[in-house]
Amino acid sequence: MRIIAKYLATTSLVLVTTAAALPSWAADVEAISAIDNVTVYLDGATVTRVIALDLASGDSTLVAKDFPLSLDPSSLRVEGEAGAKLTIGTIDARPPRAAAPVNLPELDKRIETLKDERSDLQGAIDGAAARRKFAQRFAEASPAGLGDKGEARPITEWRAAFSAVGDEIATADTAIREATRKQREIDRQIAQLEAERSAKPPSKLEVRIDVASAAATKATLRVTYAVRNARWLPLYDARLDTGAKDRKPQLELVRRAEVTQSTGEDWSNVTLGVSTVRIGRGGSAPELNSLVAQYLQVPKARALGSVSDTAAPAAAPMQRKMEAPAYASRSREDIAERADEQQAVAEIGDFQATFKIPGRVSLGAAEGAKGLRIAAMSVPADLAVRAAPVMDPTAFLEASFKQTDDTTLLPGKVAIYRDGVFVGRGKISASAKDDIVRLGFGADDKVKIERAVLKRNEGSAGLLVTTSKTDERSFKTTVRNGHDFPIKVAIEDQLPVSESEDIAVEMLPSTTPPTASNTRDRRGVLEWSFDAKPGDVRDINFAWRIRWPKDKSMVIVPAG
Repeated sequence: MRIIAKYLATTSLVLVTTAAALPSWAADVEAISAIDNVTVYLDGATVTRVIALDLASGDSTLVAKDFPLSLDPSSLRVEGEAGAKLTIGTIDARPPRAAAPVNLPELDKRIETLKDERSDLQGAIDGAAARRKFAQRFAEASPAGLGDKGEARPITEWRAAFSAVGDEIATADTAIREATRKQREIDRQIAQLEAERSAKPPSKLEVRIDVASAAATKATLRVTYAVRNARWLPLYDARLDTGAKDRKPQLELVRRAEVTQSTGEDWSNVTLGVSTVRIGRGGSAPELNSLVAQYLQVPKARALGSVSDTAAPAAAPMQRKMEAPAYASRSREDIAERADEQQAVAEIGDFQATFKIPGRVSLGAAEGAKGLRIAAMSVPADLAVRAAPVMDPTAFLEASFKQTDDTTLLPGKVAIYRDGVFVGRGKISASAKDDIVRLGFGADDKVKIERAVLKRNEGSAGLLVTTSKTDERSFKTTVRNGHDFPIKVAIEDQLPVSESEDIAVEMLPSTTPPTASNTRDRRGVLEWSFDAKPGDVRDINFAWRIRWPKDKSMVIVPAG
């Protein structure tokens, strides 16, 4: 089927073949493509190559041999424009045939010469080895200390015989070593020449496009395909301005994309975009089979063909919507003009967001990661000091803000800056628009927190007879605000949670009433929050008791 338009031609007909070629419409026309546009997804990328050429009237088969082996042939699509009616036919992707070197006779002659030289060296080695063996046998068969009639020879003749045998063996050994070294060098040269002589496997994919033009014309074709070996990771810069008497706290959240690719092709001077789409999850939700509840069937001995009922695997979580615009970053006016960092342009859809990087970008196949700024937003922040002194008495400054971006914040690592100073790294969770996001901004050394154990008593309970065991504990946490301004403080602690009817947990009356329980859906996590005035000192009391049967052992462990 052909799709014909006066100035625009597209096709969705893709034919993927093996090495056996299909008949072409006409003579092959060599075509050279260049990468023009790349969109990187969280687990892949789509690449668009441009082919610009002069087409003759009639049928032609364009042959481009510069496509990567990693592309998905089923994703190939072609569209284009021409000055005359243009028809795009089949698209054929195949590995090109391995090509033999053009100087094959010269390589064969050089290899033959080297092999002859190696044979000559082997003859020299064999001759020297024979001389060495003869000298050794002579020394063993002719004692140097006796004459023909058994008389003793002079010592000078002994030494001459020893020297002659030793010289002969040393000469033979030297000749063998030198010839062996030359042989090793010749072997390396032969191996290199034979590698050059062998047909090299293709490093690129050959794409063939059948076209038909109503007249000779200039045409531009765009070939798009998908590759898997590319991705981008969301990264963030969180810059907190803690404010002053005349300025409220403000937080700037900069979104970045860390792009990597190992597709086998260099992306040179291309327009680049990153998208929140995940192409690896497929297009449909998983199909579930029925679950059957039945009595356990005991298999009979030596039964054949029995079938066991198994549950279908749990469905993978469905993809969340990811959408969002780019906001221009806002900053305080400084004495000097601050350089603006290039930022992407957002294209927001109902189900995805794509950030287009301005200008042109280059990223090699083995270049490593490249970081790009894609968006930023500036929002008011609410500050608080949060601590969990049961684990660490350090007070940490925390900023919370409403997520105002239309695009979901994807989970990623965050570089934390407080009043222009880098204070560490953290993580941000996925959050949609209007969600409340909390980020830590390092230790607040002016808020001191101390937690002391007031009581720990393990014993038994019962009026006359011991019926149960008990574990009773009480603590006091002291908070001191060393700032000259008020600040909100949130202290967290843990009340054990029982998952057994035999284990009873109670919070004792001496406890300072907490302001929140099961904080952020964490069972047993309590929070005491209050506004601490400058120089304020506040004590928080916390006490609990656990009771369980005397004939059992009880331990307190972190929840799984």
